[in-house]
Amino acid sequence: MIKLKTAIKYIFLIFVSLISVFPLYWMAVSATHTSIEVIRGALLPGNYLFKNFANLLAAGDVSGAMANSFKYSIVMTVLALFICSLAGYGFEIYHDKAKDAIMSVLLLAMMVPFVAIMIPLFQAFSKWGLLNTTLGFLLPTISTPFLIMLFRQSARSFPHDILEAARLDGLNEFHIFLRIFVPTMKSTYASAAIITFMGAWNSYLWPKVIMTEKTSITMPMLVANLKEGYVTDYGVLMLAVLLCSIPTVIIFFLLQKQFAEGITGAVK
Repeated sequence: MIKLKTAIKYIFLIFVSLISVFPLYWMAVSATHTSIEVIRGALLPGNYLFKNFANLLAAGDVSGAMANSFKYSIVMTVLALFICSLAGYGFEIYHDKAKDAIMSVLLLAMMVPFVAIMIPLFQAFSKWGLLNTTLGFLLPTISTPFLIMLFRQSARSFPHDILEAARLDGLNEFHIFLRIFVPTMKSTYASAAIITFMGAWNSYLWPKVIMTEKTSITMPMLVANLKEGYVTDYGVLMLAVLLCSIPTVIIFFLLQKQFAEGITGAVK
C-alpha cells in the first residue's frame, strides 16, 4: 500500500514537471520552424533554425542588445547586493525604534506601483542628462525594500558575540561587515543575486522609457520590437525569446541550491 502511494506521488510529480517544462520545450522547438509551422503547432524540431537566426540578425542588433543587457544586469546586481546588504545589516545590527519606523516606510513604498512615479522620474532624469546612460537605468531600482528586508531577516540569525569579539580584536564596523558578515551570508547573497539579475535582465518598461537610442536597446526591447508591424515572424520571435531566456535559466540552475537556502534562512 505504501509503495502504491509512493508510485502515485512520483507519477503525479513527473506529470506536473512535464506540464511545467512544456512551454520551454515548445519555445525551443518553435525557434526551429517557420512562422506558419509555429502557428500550426509543430511539436517536433524543424530545420529552419539557422534561417531564423539569420533573419533575427537582420532584424536587429542582437549582439549589442545582449551586451547592453549583460552590462546593465551585472552592474545592477553587484551594486544592489552591496547597498541592500549594507542597509539590511545596519537595520538589524544597530537596531532601534527609529530604524523600525524607517523600515516600515520602506515596506509601504513597495505598495506604490512603478508606473505612478515613472513620469516624474523621466522628467527629472531628462533634466539631469541621464537619458541613455547606465546610471539612468540603475538609479530607480538600485536599492529595493524587498532586498533590504531579505538581508535584514538574514542578519537576525547572525551571532552578536562574533561582532563583540571582532571589535575587541580591533576591526572597525565596515571591516566586520566585509570580512565576517558577507562570507557567512553566501546563500542570502546568492538568492538576492538571482532575484536582482533576473529583474534587471527582464526589465522592459523603464528601459523603454529611459533608453531612447537604438544603441542602448536591451534584449526585452529587441523582442518587443519584433512584434511591431502588420506581420510577425513567430519563428524569429521564438528564437529571440529563447536567446533572451537562456542567461536567466543558467543563473538560476547554477545558484538554485543557494537560492533555496537563502530564502529559507530569511524566512526563519
